[in-house]
Amino acid sequence: MSAPPLMGRVALVTGVSRRQGIGFAIASRLAARGFELFVTHHRPHDEDQPWGGDDLEVLMEELRAQCVDPGQRVVDMGVDLAEDGAPEAVVGQAVGEFGHVDVLVCNHARSGGDGVIGDLTAEMLDAHWAVNARSSILLVQSFAAQHDGRPGGRVVLMTSGQGLGPMPGEVAYAASKAALAGVTMTLADQLADVGITVNTINPGPVDTGYMTPEMMAHVAPMFPFGRMGAPDDPARLIEWLVSDEGQWMTGQVLNTEGGFARWRPPSS
Repeated sequence: MSAPPLMGRVALVTGVSRRQGIGFAIASRLAARGFELFVTHHRPHDEDQPWGGDDLEVLMEELRAQCVDPGQRVVDMGVDLAEDGAPEAVVGQAVGEFGHVDVLVCNHARSGGDGVIGDLTAEMLDAHWAVNARSSILLVQSFAAQHDGRPGGRVVLMTSGQGLGPMPGEVAYAASKAALAGVTMTLADQLADVGITVNTINPGPVDTGYMTPEMMAHVAPMFPFGRMGAPDDPARLIEWLVSDEGQWMTGQVLNTEGGFARWRPPSS
């Protein structure tokens, strides 16, 4: 059997810390396509959430099991991307391990510690900006600096559905994610000169383990197919974008929501 066409390329994927997360689904698909992986996680954030954190050693072994060649490597790094210098350190570590990084997927995000107008503080806004927007832009900058122009340069950012409907109680999160959608075209224009495509994905509502049965019952009728999004749904699109087949797609904000309609009231 011939080797997968992407064998030997290297992908840096952030936010790979939970089996039910989108990051793990993305990394799994790329491992199966022959990518070497450098993945990041920040366990303290997960432990502060109701769903908690997974055993990272077990998680990395599960990723390695999905590799298609014994020579493929999966390297992981724990990091708080809000810290000064962290994005640059991540890219530097990845380059030190593999020599070059072909693909950057900024999947990490800050959840919680948000509010509505009237409850917001500068600290809340700054915390979301630092993790969701600032670190992603700095990761892109460091990634572009090490890219040598070879074919396959890709950047994928993650936004949310803030441009399609309201996100009640998530002003800081929505603002920081809107920044990534808003800067996509500008980044794509500049990085096209060095052979890198830049696209941003809105995965829509995805069941990553945080949804209660009550939430599920409320949201599921808003999908024409009658089900929530699964982590593998956006992962399939990202797999295509970073492949050779996705080379003509750049500067786009893509909504992979399964027809989700925020304005459609749930069936009674």
